[in-house]
Amino acid sequence: MSETGGTVRPQPEIRQETEFFWTSGRDGRLRFQTCTACRALIHPPEPVCRHCRGHETGVGEVSGFATLIGFTVNHRFPFPGLPCPFVVAQVAIEEDPRVRLTTNVVGCAPEDLRIGMRMEVVFEQAGEAWLPLFRPCAEQPPPAPLPEDPPVARHLRPALSGVRFEDRAVISGTGTSRIGRRLMVPPLDLTVEACEKAVADAGLTLDDIDGLCTYPGGGAYGGFAEGGVTALESALGIRPVWHNGAGETPGPGGSVIAAMLAVAGGLARHVLCFRTVWEATYGELVRQGRISVPRRADAEGWFKPFGAVSPAVMLAMNAQRHMHRYGTTRETLGWIALNQRANAARHPDAIYRDPLTMDDYLTARTVTTPFGLYDCDVPCDASVAVVVSAAETAPDLPGPPVRVEAVGTQIVERPEWDQSTLTHEPQVLGQAAHLWTRTDLRPADVDLALLYDGFTFNCLSWIEALGFCGIGEARDFLDGGKNIAPDGPLPLNPHGGQLSHGRTHGMGLLHEAVLQLRGQAGQRQVAGARTAVVSSGGLTPSGVLLLRTDA
Repeated sequence: MSETGGTVRPQPEIRQETEFFWTSGRDGRLRFQTCTACRALIHPPEPVCRHCRGHETGVGEVSGFATLIGFTVNHRFPFPGLPCPFVVAQVAIEEDPRVRLTTNVVGCAPEDLRIGMRMEVVFEQAGEAWLPLFRPCAEQPPPAPLPEDPPVARHLRPALSGVRFEDRAVISGTGTSRIGRRLMVPPLDLTVEACEKAVADAGLTLDDIDGLCTYPGGGAYGGFAEGGVTALESALGIRPVWHNGAGETPGPGGSVIAAMLAVAGGLARHVLCFRTVWEATYGELVRQGRISVPRRADAEGWFKPFGAVSPAVMLAMNAQRHMHRYGTTRETLGWIALNQRANAARHPDAIYRDPLTMDDYLTARTVTTPFGLYDCDVPCDASVAVVVSAAETAPDLPGPPVRVEAVGTQIVERPEWDQSTLTHEPQVLGQAAHLWTRTDLRPADVDLALLYDGFTFNCLSWIEALGFCGIGEARDFLDGGKNIAPDGPLPLNPHGGQLSHGRTHGMGLLHEAVLQLRGQAGQRQVAGARTAVVSSGGLTPSGVLLLRTDA
């Protein structure tokens, strides 16, 4: 049993298909599922080889040697048996570097770790499981280079024809609820508030709405949802002819893309899309013992045994690799945080509006290296709603509609966080590249960008992926912050983004884009804004929209 300071480290969930892996360490050997046809290692275990699609697999022993390809020193997220600070790392298996493990490093001080070090496995028992941990080999060859990510363009699928579903739908209305920290308001109240405003903004009534769509839908999502379509329909009695609620859409804004498909296909005329978060209140109620945390399927079972309990921990390693390969610095990320805070000062509803300096940013408490406090977004309570309408209704709208020029949705990278893209946020490069296959516009035609900023590094990843600068060129592009300022060539998140306005999980970015393209953003209005790119999500399947106005 693994213990540190008297606290037992929880064991991973052992299933039929993973038992061989978690119990392999009994004899000190590391084993993986192996394709008998192409000899590739398959991890996590699957019924088929993703490389040759062969169905004949077995279990094979490997040497136990690996290359350290990323690590972060976690200061913020405690875990039983792992008192902070502790190291979460990723290693590439020597026999097949496409296979990586999220793990902990032992037998080495964090300051002595370097990307490219040769590592060897050691096992630690946790209940019935044997956890593969890694330590530096006694003899160190020269550091190995980071593996290259597979080229995105090879897998892109361009539009099949000139007939585009995007032309058949418009964004006709948008609305938000109040936003704040620990509002202590039931989440459905916020949902109704935002939805009523969006419907009124579109010049419609609730009786005109014949579709409902949301992300992530009902289910055990804690403070990330209010109950989904079922809860809203029960409250408002809309009786939709089409509805959808799912957590595997192209990001939180994927509900809008799904709604566009519905109206383009004639399933509905006006679809009400909504996204509600109540993380701040939820966390407070959990602390008070008034609600319990729902148990979710152990989708993070390959991360959690090693204390990788937050997306911050996983994404920090991607940020570290970007710094290692391209010379990006903490100041590079700091310019994003400073830009968002300066913009939030012009938004009356932003949660954080006080000035932020680079010194404030650099000296703030560490969360998980290289991320500090101001690299992370602000949990809050809020709801955002958008009405998607059939394009033929546009003449009846009270104001000019916002049109969707193109969407980017294609998954190119592997969806598992630790098996995916190394130097950018996973699920960004493919979707961004796909966007430009569906339009004749190019990055130079974009007037402003509303880019997902759950962390500063999310924003950097989208900036490079969308082509506003080259891959690896963000350090120069962001230096000084002038390029992303409201009067710069790429005004970024003029409402303050999720870093300062509040974590509205992507839909708040879309709301701001609509206001900007209508010229309704008040003192934060970007002059002459007629095109906007809006991204949502990342790490999980994400999506991106290119919006325009004819006004």
